[in-house]
Amino acid sequence: MTKLALYVPLEAKSGKEEEAAEFLRSALPLVEEEPGTTTWYAVRFDHNTFAIFDAFPDEEARNAHLAGKVAVALSQRAPDLFVDPFEIKRLEILACKPHQPR
Repeated sequence: MTKLALYVPLEAKSGKEEEAAEFLRSALPLVEEEPGTTTWYAVRFDHNTFAIFDAFPDEEARNAHLAGKVAVALSQRAPDLFVDPFEIKRLEILACKPHQPR
């Protein structure tokens, strides 16, 4: 059961919006290698505002993700792509409807 999550709001630097979007798209294969990351979304709210939302069954899986390849890549690229240092918000999931493949 998915119990924990992370939310990372991101604001792209002026002129870096598409590069930021492509960076987020390119992170998907890295996350797919993480068995403990049950859900991962990279989203765009508007021209320069993005976020990452991911969910986990337990603290061990969440910590593994925070020490994983996506976190390393984000730490390396963030100063070039995003306005402020990113803030990782730790969330508790109260209820969810899991994805059901058709």
